[in-house]
Amino acid sequence: MKKLVLLMLPIFLFAGCGKSNGSDKKGSTVVTANQVQKSYIPLGEVNSDSAYQFVADQVAFGPRVPGSEAHRLCGDYLVEKLTQYGATVEEQIGEARLYNGRPMAIRNIIGRYNPEAKRRILLSAHWDTRPFADRESDSSHWNTPIDGANDGASGVGVLIELARLLQNADLPIGVDIVFFDLEDWGTPEFHVGPSSEHSYCLGSQYWAEEIKNRANKPEAGILLDMVGAPGAKFFQEQVSSYYAPQLVKAIWQEAANLGFSSYFIPTRGGAITDDHLYVNQIAGIPCIDIIQYDPNSETGFGEYWHTRNDNMKQIDRTTLYVVGATVARFLNQYQ
Repeated sequence: MKKLVLLMLPIFLFAGCGKSNGSDKKGSTVVTANQVQKSYIPLGEVNSDSAYQFVADQVAFGPRVPGSEAHRLCGDYLVEKLTQYGATVEEQIGEARLYNGRPMAIRNIIGRYNPEAKRRILLSAHWDTRPFADRESDSSHWNTPIDGANDGASGVGVLIELARLLQNADLPIGVDIVFFDLEDWGTPEFHVGPSSEHSYCLGSQYWAEEIKNRANKPEAGILLDMVGAPGAKFFQEQVSSYYAPQLVKAIWQEAANLGFSSYFIPTRGGAITDDHLYVNQIAGIPCIDIIQYDPNSETGFGEYWHTRNDNMKQIDRTTLYVVGATVARFLNQYQ
């Protein structure tokens, strides 16, 4: 996925917490007194091996470019896994226009837990992959689709692992897992000529338009994107901090409580165009983005970003665990 820095975005509140490597605190779960009194069953232990396997399963299909056979098969796999893990599954089928005006089908995949609950949390990631390796130094590879192991599959893999845990949990809230389609077919680096201003995140734009007037839409959201690289650093993304500062504070605090502040950095990161932007602006749902973006590095997203090197070599079990355990702890604590 391409991430565009939003130079005109006002910056308001930022928050963060302490420091530790966290290896001795894996899987620690705190249950509030309110949850104990109501006998809620919290989410259990995140399994880094199964999260890793869920990423590998997606990559094994090949590049999941919309319109391809790999995309269709992977979508069927995602529906199967959510169904297997007890979700009420819906598919949102639509159409959007690519950067060059070409029509393309959208297949958003939605798994709902505790569907009768009025209070709901959105967990999301994009499941398509970029059709262009347009960050390659050799222009002959620019039209090569990428595997998207980190850029796409990592966030989905963590959410499938959380779905595996949700099937046995009994939380006081509902959880909607949404896999957004057509996030990554934005204007390529090599394109010359006019293009759509909002050419990325087409699936989330479509979803947000459909849900914005619903009475039972989620009250808050977390987007996972590029959450699998070894030693990834998740700075506090500025769009997230503008629209949902308290949610940023809560997530980074939970990471600190687990000892993960070497991953969740309690300082300002970039302002990034991603699916959460449209969840905020169109649907009106405060939503944050947990995304690898280091403002102190040359590319921000890693040298492999939008290249053929975004493969399983870029996926680390520990990073998947850190992100999954942080979100699981947040859900367990949510009131």
